[in-house]
Amino acid sequence: MKSKLNKIDVFSIVLGSIIGWGSFMLPGTKFLKEAGVINTTIGLTLGALFIITIQSSYYVMLENHNDEGGEFSFAYKHCGRNHGFVVGWFLLLAYLTIIPLNGTAFPLVIRKIFGDVLQFGYLYSIAGYEVYIGEVIISSLIVLLFAYVNIKGIKESAKVQNVIALTLVLLVFIVFIAMFLKVDRTSFYNNYIYNYKFDLGGMLKIFAITPFAFVGFDNVPQICKEFDFGAKKASLIAVASVAIGSLIYSILNMTTGLVYSPQEAVKLDWALGSGVLSILGRFGFLLLVIALSAAVTSGINGFMISTSKLMGSISNHHMVPKKYAYINENGVFKNAILFATGISLIAPWFGREVILWIVDMSSLGAAIAYFYVCFIAFRLGKTMFRKVMSILGVVASLLTVALLIVPSSPAALGRESRIALVLWIILGIVFYIKVVSSLKVQTSKDNV
Repeated sequence: MKSKLNKIDVFSIVLGSIIGWGSFMLPGTKFLKEAGVINTTIGLTLGALFIITIQSSYYVMLENHNDEGGEFSFAYKHCGRNHGFVVGWFLLLAYLTIIPLNGTAFPLVIRKIFGDVLQFGYLYSIAGYEVYIGEVIISSLIVLLFAYVNIKGIKESAKVQNVIALTLVLLVFIVFIAMFLKVDRTSFYNNYIYNYKFDLGGMLKIFAITPFAFVGFDNVPQICKEFDFGAKKASLIAVASVAIGSLIYSILNMTTGLVYSPQEAVKLDWALGSGVLSILGRFGFLLLVIALSAAVTSGINGFMISTSKLMGSISNHHMVPKKYAYINENGVFKNAILFATGISLIAPWFGREVILWIVDMSSLGAAIAYFYVCFIAFRLGKTMFRKVMSILGVVASLLTVALLIVPSSPAALGRESRIALVLWIILGIVFYIKVVSSLKVQTSKDNV
C-alpha cells in the first residue's frame, strides 16, 4: 500500500515552504528600511490574518474537492477551462520562481562562510549582478539533489523535510534568545520603540508581499491525495504554519533590529548575518547559516512537490502534453518534476536580479489564485460564517492585486517586474491559443 503523509509531514512541507531565503534577507533590505520593527510586525500579522481568512475558503475547497492541482483544478471544475488556465498559469509562475530563487541563494550562503570561493569563471553581468560559472554549478547541483529526492517519492521527500524544518525553527529561536540576552538593547529601543510612529504606507508595503511570503500554505490542497485526514485538521495545520511563519519573519527582523538602525542595515550585504556575527561570534553565525541553509533547501523541496502536483494536474486536464501526467513507480509525477528542474536550471544563468524581478510579480499570481478560491467558496459555502469569510477573502485578494498594480500604490511593482508581468501574460495568451486549444481539439478527437 502507498505510504500516506502524517500531520507532521504535512506541517513540515507547508512551514518549510513558507520560510525561505527571503525571511533571512528581507529584514536588512526591506523590512527595517520601509517599516521598522513594529510596523513590520503589524504588516506581517495582518498578512497572516489575511491568509487565515483565505484559508477558510480553502477549507471549503478541501471539503468539496479532492484533486491535485489545488486552486487550478478547483477553478477548472467550477468556472470552466478558461478561468482554470488563468489560475494555473499564474500559480505556476508563483511556484516555479521560488525554486530557482532558493537555488541561487545557496551559493550566497556559501559566500557568507567561505567568501568568494565560488566566484570563478566570470561569464557576464545582468542588471548589475555578476554571473559566475562556479555559482551556477552549485545552484544547479542543489536543485538536482532535491529533484532526485522527490523522484524517489513524496514520503522520502517528507522525511527530509521534517529534519530540515525542525532544524530551521529550533535554530531561529536559539539565535534570537541568545542575541536578546547578550546585546545592549538601548539603541534598539531608541531606533524602534521610543520614537515609534504608525506608518500606514510602510505597513502596506509589508502587507503587499503577503502572498509571496506565505504562498507555501497552499501546498495543502496540492498534496490532498497524499494524506488521509480530513479538511478540518488539514486547515488547522495550514493556519498553524502561517502563524508560526509570521512569527519567524518577525523574530528575524527583530534580531536584525537589535543591532542596526534602518540606515545601517540597508548598507550591509547581509545585515542579519553581520549582526549575529558581531554579537555571538562565529559559533552563533554558524547556527544562523545552518538555519538559513535549512530555509533554502526546505523551500526548494516544498515547491518542487507543489510544482509537480500542479503541472501533473494541468496535464490531466489536457492543457499541457500528457507526458507530464506520467506517474512513476514511486507515485510521483516524474516528468513534471523534471520540467520544474529544467526551468530551475535555466534561471541561474540570468542572475538573481532578474529572478527577483519575476519573484516580485509572483505575489500577484498567488493573489489571483486566492481570489478564485474565495469566489467559488462563496458560492459553495453552506453557512453564513463561511460566506462572510469568503467575501472578506475576495476583498483582501483584490486589495493585494490593487496594491501591486496601481502605479500610485506604496507597494506597486517596479518597472522591470511590470514588464516581466506583461511578457508573462502575452506568453500565456500565445500558449493558450497555440498549445491548449490544439490539445483540446486532439482530446475531443480521441474521445470520439
